[in-house]
Amino acid sequence: MGRNTRKRRSSMATKAVAASAALALGGGGLIWANFYASAHESNSSGQNETKAANAAVQVATISCPDVGQKLTSVPNGAKQGVATELANLDKQITEAYARLASTRQAQAGDSGFVQNAIVGPLKEKRAATIDRIRINIQRSGGQFDNSLSQLAACTTQAANNTNAGQANGGQQQGGQQQNGGQQQGGQQQNGGQQQNGGQQNGGQNNGGQQQAGNGGQGGNGPVASDFVDITKVQANVKAKPGKNGQASNGTFTVSCGVNANKNFNTDNVIVAPGVTNGAHHTHDYVGNQKINAFSSNNTFLQGGTSCSNKSDLSSYYWPVLRLQNGTQEFDQNRDGGGKEGNVGKILTAQQAEIKYVGSPKSKVVAMPQFLRIITGDAKTTTNGLANANAHWSCTGFENKVQLTEQYPICPQGSKVVRSFAFQSCWDGKNIDSANHRSHVAFADANGNCQNGFKAIPQLTMRLIYSVPAPVIQNGQVKNAYAVDGFPEQLHKPSTDHDDFISITKNGLANKIASCVNNGQRCQ
Repeated sequence: MGRNTRKRRSSMATKAVAASAALALGGGGLIWANFYASAHESNSSGQNETKAANAAVQVATISCPDVGQKLTSVPNGAKQGVATELANLDKQITEAYARLASTRQAQAGDSGFVQNAIVGPLKEKRAATIDRIRINIQRSGGQFDNSLSQLAACTTQAANNTNAGQANGGQQQGGQQQNGGQQQGGQQQNGGQQQNGGQQNGGQNNGGQQQAGNGGQGGNGPVASDFVDITKVQANVKAKPGKNGQASNGTFTVSCGVNANKNFNTDNVIVAPGVTNGAHHTHDYVGNQKINAFSSNNTFLQGGTSCSNKSDLSSYYWPVLRLQNGTQEFDQNRDGGGKEGNVGKILTAQQAEIKYVGSPKSKVVAMPQFLRIITGDAKTTTNGLANANAHWSCTGFENKVQLTEQYPICPQGSKVVRSFAFQSCWDGKNIDSANHRSHVAFADANGNCQNGFKAIPQLTMRLIYSVPAPVIQNGQVKNAYAVDGFPEQLHKPSTDHDDFISITKNGLANKIASCVNNGQRCQ
C-alpha cells in the first residue's frame, strides 16, 4: 500500500502485526518488532510515527573505543582476568545497542534519552570494567597505562555516518589491507552505484526482509549502500611486489573441507578464552574439530581434524555468511545469532581453498606451535580501516577488483568470493600478544619484513559462495547477504575477518616451510 494511502492501524492491531513479524523472523526480528510497534502507535496529531522513524535515522549505532587494541602488555597471571573483562566490555556494548534499537519511540519524545538512559550508564559500566582490568594487571606486577581509563565514554553514530571509512574522525585508513602482497588501501569503489540506504524506515516488507532504521532482516544492516554492482567498479588490484633471488616460491595446499558438518560456535578462544559467546557471532570451523572458548594449548592436539593431512590440527575459523531471506536458522533465538541481530540462512562455502605461500624477498621460517593470528578487524565501524583486511570479489573479477567497504553484486554465472591473506612476518618470539596483533605484521609494500621480524609461510584463504544476486530498489536492498558480526557494527563488509591457530604434529610445520623455500608445490 502506498505511503499516501496507508491507513492508520489501531494500537492493538499494530502490536499484533509486530508480534507476528517477530515470530516470523525469530529472535532477530524482535528488535524490528519493538521498533515497528512503537513507531506506529497512533495519536491525535499522527506525529509519533514520523518522530520514531526520524529517531531511527538520527542514531544508528553506538561507538565505543576498543580497549583491547590499546593493550600492549599483560602479565601471564592477569591474562585470563583481562580477557574476561574485555569480553564484558563487548557484552555491555551489545546490550546497550539492543536497548538503543528497541527504544525508538522514547528517543523521539526525549532528546536526552540516548545520553541519559543508554550512553551514560554504559560509560559507568565500562569505567568499572576498565578499572578491574587495571587491578588484574597491577596485582600481577604489570604496569597499567592510565590513559586507558579515558576510553570509558562512548558516542553515537548517525545512519549516514556508519561506513568504516568515516570512523576514526572521518579519516579513512587502509595501510594494513593486503591480499597476497597486494595492498588494497581500503578504497570504496562504487562506480556511481552507491545509494543511501541508511534512511530506511521500519515496516516495509522487502522480500521477507523487514527493513528497520538500519536495514537488514535483523534491523542492524546491511543497507543498500553496502552493495555495489561489481561490473561498474573500476579495476583496483595492484601488482604484487617483484621477487628477488632469495624468494621462497613454493606453495603448500591443505584440504580441510567447507564445514559441511556444521561445526559452529560463537566463541573466540584467541580473544576471549574461557568466555562463552565471546565473539557475539557465529563462526565456521574447519581443521581442528574441538575448538571452543575452553580449548587451550593443553587440549589442542586432542581435537582431531577435518583436514586430509591428519598431521594438520590447525584451527581455521571465520564468521559465517548469511542470506537474509527470512529463514529461521537453528540459532535464531540464541546468543550470537538472532538475539544479537545475526539472522538469515547460513551459507556454506562451495569451496574453501587454504594455501601457504612464500615471501618474494626471503626464505621463511616455520610457524611456531600454537601461533595465533587474527587478520582483519571485526570492529571497523568503531576502529576505522587501519586493520581492515576484508576482500570481497566475484569469480572472474578477482584479478581486477577487490572490495573492502562494499559487498559485490555478481553478474549471472559468477560467484561471491571472500579472500584473506594473513600477516606473514613474525617477531620470532611470541605466539600471541596482548592486542593479538603486535607479534605478527604484514610485509611492507616491497614484500620485506620490518623491525627484525622474520618471514613465515603466509596463510591465504579463498572462500567461494553461491549467493542469489541482491537487488537495489528504491534505495533498499532485496536478497541481502552479510557476514556475521558484532550487532553494533551493522554488518559492514569491512568487518570481515579470519582466525587461525597453528597446530601441527609429525614435523608438519617444518615440512610446510621447506616446501615453500624449495619452490615446490606440495599438499
